[in-house]
Amino acid sequence: MSRTRFSRSRLSHLIALAVLIVVFGCTNNESDPMMSSESMPISAAEILGNPDYPAISFGGYRHKDRRIEPTVDELKEDLRILSAMGIKLLRTYNVYLEETSRLLQAIRELKEEDPSFEMYLMMGAWIEAKNAFDATLEPIRDQESERSLGEIPRAVSLAKQYPDIVKIIAVGNEAMVHWASSYYVEPSIILAWVEHLQQLKKEGELPQDLWITSSDNFASWGGGGPEYHTEDLKAIYQAVDFISMHTYPMHDTHYNPDFWGVPDSEVSLSKLEKIERAIDRSVQHAQNQYERVVAYMKSLGIDKPVHIGESGWSTLSNEFYGPTGSKAVDEYKSGLYYQKMREWTNSKSITLFYFEAFDEPWKDAHNSEGSENHFGLINLKAQAKFAIWELVDEGIFVGLSRAGQAITKTYDGNLDSLLKEVLVPPTQAEIQERVRANTP
Repeated sequence: MSRTRFSRSRLSHLIALAVLIVVFGCTNNESDPMMSSESMPISAAEILGNPDYPAISFGGYRHKDRRIEPTVDELKEDLRILSAMGIKLLRTYNVYLEETSRLLQAIRELKEEDPSFEMYLMMGAWIEAKNAFDATLEPIRDQESERSLGEIPRAVSLAKQYPDIVKIIAVGNEAMVHWASSYYVEPSIILAWVEHLQQLKKEGELPQDLWITSSDNFASWGGGGPEYHTEDLKAIYQAVDFISMHTYPMHDTHYNPDFWGVPDSEVSLSKLEKIERAIDRSVQHAQNQYERVVAYMKSLGIDKPVHIGESGWSTLSNEFYGPTGSKAVDEYKSGLYYQKMREWTNSKSITLFYFEAFDEPWKDAHNSEGSENHFGLINLKAQAKFAIWELVDEGIFVGLSRAGQAITKTYDGNLDSLLKEVLVPPTQAEIQERVRANTP
């Protein structure tokens, strides 16, 4: 990935500034013409779609108990690591916990220490239905929980406090997709909050160049079935500044596996060739879902930027995606997916918030080998996974550490050791047989 400091648009601003200095500098001796690049604000419009501003989904939790939140100093450790990787845009998920406010404080302190430090946020506001996650009550889809009701006011307050860092507010995370049965809401809830934020921009309460979106599964952005094609969704399309859609071929290796597996025409290929072909089809699967969202948007007569708010590939699973399931999950396949997705999205000027920066063990605290715990590019031992081994080789992590541990490679960087644990996907015939066996 590029680690260039300036985007092309910012470079053009600097050139224009230089011309002004040459032409007018001698006529205004009372002002300082040496304006630093850091004093020039950059907007979401300049950041999104710009490969010089790689993005990633971020959570800094290091314990199984989510009540143990990362400290400002721990977040600074993470920020230094991500900055060394060239990351400049983070995605967070809620403001009801302290992590996001601490993260903003950490970024500001790093900027004060080093004015050239750059890091921006797509700040998420968590939205959930009334009675969400309550096993004794049914969720009420057209109402919000008390926790959810406080999210937008808190997000507004932080956006006003940190306008140089918060460039995007995302209303909800997979808050409209129907398979999120424990908490999803009706699109009217998302629409109301998006319109509220846009009105605050019009009134001058929020920066005009702050972009508003909702970050949701490709299906709930209209790329799924007709049940999602509602008037409220159309109104959301009209209200947001851009679309942030999610795509997860890894999950679909179990739930929608038509693209997965080894077809008869590839049975004679080598192990690594079979795997690479399967990952190529996985990337194509993600591209197809992206195009379905774009096609639905255009069918509405709307043309706005579409970016990928989440896509990732776990590295360990003892569930649907592991050795007894689709055999999709390991560091090798995850690394291939990461590299190929970055190549595609960069080539098309699509921002990809890759999921995610670091492993987070709280996500499936009762199952240490659950896939949700292992989406990170760096594990809890401060080991860079296969996807970014080359960054360790380049020496970008020298002098950096996480929890007192230097950044090293998994498997001691031995590819042969890694490959011993890598499984070839099942044949497509085996997948079809498993689907038939599990179909009522």
